[in-house]
Amino acid sequence: MLTKPRARKKRKERKRQLLRLPAPEDEGGQRIVTVVPRRIFTLNVTVLTNKTQKPRLLRMNHLSFSELCCLFCCPPCPSKIASKLAFLPPEPTYSLMCDESGSRWTLHLSERADWQYSSREKDAIECFMTRTSRGNRIACMFVRCSPNARYTLLFSHGNAVDLGQMSSFYIGLGSRINCNIFSYDYSGYGASSGKPSEKNLYADVEAAWHALRSRYGIRPENVIVYGQSIGTVPSVDLASRYESAAVVLHSPLTSGMRVAFPDTKKTYCFDAFPNIDKISKVTSPVLVIHGTEDEVIDFSHGLALYERCQRPVEPLWVEEPDTMMWSCMDSTWRDSNSLWLMSSSICSG
Repeated sequence: MLTKPRARKKRKERKRQLLRLPAPEDEGGQRIVTVVPRRIFTLNVTVLTNKTQKPRLLRMNHLSFSELCCLFCCPPCPSKIASKLAFLPPEPTYSLMCDESGSRWTLHLSERADWQYSSREKDAIECFMTRTSRGNRIACMFVRCSPNARYTLLFSHGNAVDLGQMSSFYIGLGSRINCNIFSYDYSGYGASSGKPSEKNLYADVEAAWHALRSRYGIRPENVIVYGQSIGTVPSVDLASRYESAAVVLHSPLTSGMRVAFPDTKKTYCFDAFPNIDKISKVTSPVLVIHGTEDEVIDFSHGLALYERCQRPVEPLWVEEPDTMMWSCMDSTWRDSNSLWLMSSSICSG
């Protein structure tokens, strides 16, 4: 049983670890724990019992028992777990200014948005705000890359970017594959209100879907649902409830627990982002893209989802880390002139 001074010291140690501050120096052989971030959902824990012993690494699928308790029991709510681990909203790289009529919004990009085109391309971007079923207002962006485009990508981006940072990419992507791009910022990202959470994620994509259909009159058979990384979570959820032309999952995850604990075989009640349980409900053709050397979300996640799809098309396994995947895929898109034509069946179903 710990004395009060030792208990207080242990609590301070735990707080320091969670804040990623340096651990105190070893004093008289006291136990020192240092937590070194390795990748998302992954922590290495090194324990020194005294000055003479060599460090030994304690792992429970890369997480210590105390870290597990802290993440999954304080509080025991999947959306809170997700907020701690999965959402990294950057400082906003853009702002939206509304005119006097309240119907037109002007996009202002900061230097950190790294805009790579002229004002002419920027004029092709339309932004507006819409409200979700959970009361948040989210920013939406429609990039009209081709007036005669047959398809529009409903793009759900990764966890550490906002619309400002993605705007140049959307212009380039839409031009290469000859389609328009519709995207949105999650609650708590960019100009969107609220806080990021799993429940808000589902409400956000639902609001984006209805805004795309009602504002632009685009039919479901002309929408390709595209999700990247954490964006595959709202994409799979949406596709499990609404049919579309196709679904593209880029570096998807099976579930939060399976990222943290690769040997997890079933979905627990406290698991977050359970793509693995929803993918079988998707009736649209599904294209899975994953890097075989992905160091953030292991390639096995993409493979597991592919094997559970009702209507899978030939997957695209890229033999590069995720950071190199876009440049590696660029020539593929340019040659095929359309993302979904990488498989002949993604349009025909």
